[in-house]
Amino acid sequence: MPACTDVAVIIPARNEELRIAATVTAAASLSDIVVVVDDASNDKTAHLAREAGAVVVSRSRSIGKAAAMMTGARAVAEVEKRSPSGTPRHLLFLDADLEHTASEAWKLVVPVCDGTADMTIAVLPAQRTAGGGHGLVVRLARSGVTSLTGFTSIQPLSGMRCISRQAFDAVQPLARGWGVETALTIDVLRKGYKIAEVPTDFHHRVTDRSFGAQVHRAEQFRDVAIALMIRYLRGRSANPVSG
Repeated sequence: MPACTDVAVIIPARNEELRIAATVTAAASLSDIVVVVDDASNDKTAHLAREAGAVVVSRSRSIGKAAAMMTGARAVAEVEKRSPSGTPRHLLFLDADLEHTASEAWKLVVPVCDGTADMTIAVLPAQRTAGGGHGLVVRLARSGVTSLTGFTSIQPLSGMRCISRQAFDAVQPLARGWGVETALTIDVLRKGYKIAEVPTDFHHRVTDRSFGAQVHRAEQFRDVAIALMIRYLRGRSANPVSG
């Protein structure tokens, strides 16, 4: 496993007490800075993450994924201030339920550390657990990214990403809620940075088809659609059609 000391790990988490410790332990093999942003969990997520060695930032009310990512980045910056070098690190975002497969993230880190890419996106294999949706949100995100940038993403909603600090800072603030990954891809490309999609062997819990899961997918669809519309309008404003 190639080493890169210039990366910090950020793990947004909500009610992941069954998986968070294994995920943190695996992530710690990649970096000495692992930050878990506990998004108002009502279980032992924060306690177990801290026991596993993570820096934990807990929120009393849910702030959503995008806000959790930005909160994690600010926490990393505070840790960096106390380090001897104080050098800003690249940021590796991981889902909280990856367990031991989180160690696969080195495949995302290497291209960013060696300058091959400014952001990497994980391409996941078929998952071991049953479930999954109907692909509506994925198709919306993929077609929107392609239409706005010309880049066709294999897995546009993948939350496992490594991004250079320069690129991350350049695209602030992040899009709200579940539109964050789709918007991040568009914004990074529009700023002139390079993206690479990387095959990995990550495995995590797949959302089922219960009523709650369908509500979640509806929220995803809404947030992705909003992010795409905002970026479409920004593009029109930046390139007005002359009459």
